[in-house]
Amino acid sequence: QKVFRVIPQNDEQVEIINSFASNMQVDFWQPDSVTLIRPKMQVDFRVEADKSFEVEDLLKETGVEYRVLIDNLQAALDAQFDSKARTTRHSYEKYNNWETIAAWTADVAAQNPDLVSRSVIGETYEGRPMYLLKMGKSGPNKKAIFMDCGFHAREWISPAFCQWFVKEAVETYGKDTVMTTLLNSLDFYVLPVINIDGYVYTWTKDRMWRKTRSKNAGSHCIGTDPNRNFNAGWCTLGASKKPCDSTYCGPAPESEKETKALADFIREHLSTIKAYLTIHSYSQLLLFPYSYAYKLPSNYEELNSIAHAASKQLASLYNTKYTYGPGATTIYPAAGGSDDWAYDQGIKYAFTFELRDTGRYGFILPESQIKPTCEETVLAVKYIANYVLEHLY
Repeated sequence: QKVFRVIPQNDEQVEIINSFASNMQVDFWQPDSVTLIRPKMQVDFRVEADKSFEVEDLLKETGVEYRVLIDNLQAALDAQFDSKARTTRHSYEKYNNWETIAAWTADVAAQNPDLVSRSVIGETYEGRPMYLLKMGKSGPNKKAIFMDCGFHAREWISPAFCQWFVKEAVETYGKDTVMTTLLNSLDFYVLPVINIDGYVYTWTKDRMWRKTRSKNAGSHCIGTDPNRNFNAGWCTLGASKKPCDSTYCGPAPESEKETKALADFIREHLSTIKAYLTIHSYSQLLLFPYSYAYKLPSNYEELNSIAHAASKQLASLYNTKYTYGPGATTIYPAAGGSDDWAYDQGIKYAFTFELRDTGRYGFILPESQIKPTCEETVLAVKYIANYVLEHLY
């Protein structure tokens, strides 16, 4: 299997990509659907081994500018496990399977009882408990920040970040003044993996799986894109009504047990949750509403300046460049996302991170990049959290 990057120069070339995408199984990595492709846009997609020569010949013939990002996907998949921490136990510098993460949520709460507690906010389609960690020193009427990871199953760096953030919090509390202030003054709700069934499937069956694992009535295709399943411009721009598509919006908003559990929890805690952060990959972006429409949020100037400053903080460590802005105009429209939904619930500070990289590895970022990716992202998250603390409403 190969991963290609093409940059169609005009509508005609967009049409060429459309046509071969409809004739064979093409897995779009960026953007996440063929319908979103526009001229001059970077398009990354994966093709099965038996079709890759055909695709390459077609691109050559039609003169579409392309390069091969990943020449041998299997080799890249094997190479992602390059961590020095080759242990069966939990490690912050390797990708952990769901069993290991679930056990870790219990351990980290047990080892830090005055800072971390664990609860269950629901269960997945396949019956797995959805664990939520609450971090912070106990205090009266504290405001909170909600952060989730693992919406799209194959974005493994995302759950790795949620685990890392918890580690940073418990290890630097009492040492780092900013983190100490944050945990004294705010609570952090951290959902380490929302799409647990999909995540398990990426470990056991198909590393490239994206959606949930629910059955769809009248279709043999499985799963819904949980980040198209929220009631925010649901199933309009950038979402699909076809169950076989990777951006399928589901039969109704919150049809997925996972998205409903998340939405229910946030609705129940709306008076305290003041910021919502959701962690995805890849492309090094810091996005804020809106994605379901080309309109700007009422506090656009404020969100834009926070994103600017947070990106600057992030870049200060390894000079990793992030692009920031409203979702629809910065990348492409995508309706039914959790950030737009949270914002429309009245949570003024809603951000989506798209972590490393920009496509060299895409969804199969090697474990050796977990530490630097998480270290730099922590800086941005701390900046946002501190801003929220200073601008409580």
